[in-house]
Amino acid sequence: MRIVPIAAVAALLALTSACRTGGNPYPEPIEATDGVIVVGYNDFAVLPESDNRVARPMLMVEEPYTGRFFVNDMRGPLHTVSDGGEVRLYLDLDDPRWGRPVEDSGRERGFQSFALHPQFGMPGTQGYGKLYTWSDTEDTGPEPDFVPGGGDDTHDTILLEWTASDATASSYDGGQPRQVLRLEQPFGNHNAGHMAFNPLSGPEDTDYGMLYVGVADGGSGGDPMDLSQDPGSVFGKILRIDPLGSNAANGGYGIPADNPHVGEAGVLAEIFATGVRNPQRFGWDPTNGDLFVADIGQNSIEELSRAWAGANLGWNDWEGSYRFIERGVLDMSDPRSDPDLSYPVAEYGHGDPLLTNRAAITGVVVYRDDAIPQLRGRLLFGDYPSGEIFHVSADAPPGGGEDAIRRVLLRDETGQRTFLEVIQATTEARGLDSTSRTDLRFAVGSEGRVFLLNKHDGVIREIVP
Repeated sequence: MRIVPIAAVAALLALTSACRTGGNPYPEPIEATDGVIVVGYNDFAVLPESDNRVARPMLMVEEPYTGRFFVNDMRGPLHTVSDGGEVRLYLDLDDPRWGRPVEDSGRERGFQSFALHPQFGMPGTQGYGKLYTWSDTEDTGPEPDFVPGGGDDTHDTILLEWTASDATASSYDGGQPRQVLRLEQPFGNHNAGHMAFNPLSGPEDTDYGMLYVGVADGGSGGDPMDLSQDPGSVFGKILRIDPLGSNAANGGYGIPADNPHVGEAGVLAEIFATGVRNPQRFGWDPTNGDLFVADIGQNSIEELSRAWAGANLGWNDWEGSYRFIERGVLDMSDPRSDPDLSYPVAEYGHGDPLLTNRAAITGVVVYRDDAIPQLRGRLLFGDYPSGEIFHVSADAPPGGGEDAIRRVLLRDETGQRTFLEVIQATTEARGLDSTSRTDLRFAVGSEGRVFLLNKHDGVIREIVP
């Protein structure tokens, strides 16, 4: 038997402890006053209640051909909003006639995202009238296209294609939706994510009509089945598919020939990027086409990262810039040491004093317009429980950490306020339930318009100079 001196054991334990942390990896807080950008805001629209409760919007998208906005509610409704703020129900995913009841229990399940085909309003095109929805459902009867290989089989997440006969109609006038793909979910959280077509691509581009689909790691905590780094698993990935194609295994969608892993043995050809935990939002820089992903962290770090074809954002080997050991524990000894990964351009710790009610990142708006001069050249994101809105340079974003992250505050007749304070004033005035969180989401429109959504007062607000 080899005898190790006690002094050597103590030294080893001290070294191991120094390389691990269960606390805040960024003890220097985000600057609260310096570098603050102040903007105004106007109420744009008020969403109706669903199931006798305040609406839970996730996403708002402008449809250029009819000039309407579409906005979803996690309980199932999809509304249109006119430029004058008039709200009308367009489609309800939870309507019994569709036979796919929405699973919306808890904070994370429900009608996750949607996307309008870029040809939605163009008669005579293949994509005319086509709308795609990404939702959790109680309907688990049909065979899933992808299974996690473990967990509790809590529900399914389905991508559906709806085809309106008249894209200008005030409500959906098409038939039953077509199932594009279906996932079996192992746990009740981290189910899906954002979904979008690249708004910068035109008919002459290979990216035109390609649908980017965020798939979270399946849930629980820490990615217990190591799905995010499994190249044969759909979970913990951003997919890129052609919803009008048919060469996928199920025949329900196409796999673009220029996807980064096409023909690569053991890797799903649908994968665009790997290693995400909960990609709730992503967005493109209109100047250079860079794709930024807001990926919700585990217990320590929230991260905003670039993603490109074939990129690996690191989860669950890494949380932000540091190696992930277990929930709440990181190895701080050798940050950013894997050259093959895409590390965050901005990240912040859960212990920051600006945050309330836990932490989760949201975004992403790369602002290149002139309508709101204060925001020009800034990359906007936020923390959706606290409602803090942050900005960094869009041209020279930081290399991670909080050193360059600054705040955006809202000004009204009472002075400068956080988004949470604005919502709290509205809920109090209207006799709604008080809230300590916002569940902030951003939306963008043409001509440099930026909107703020939340799940506690039903009001959609537009940022103004």
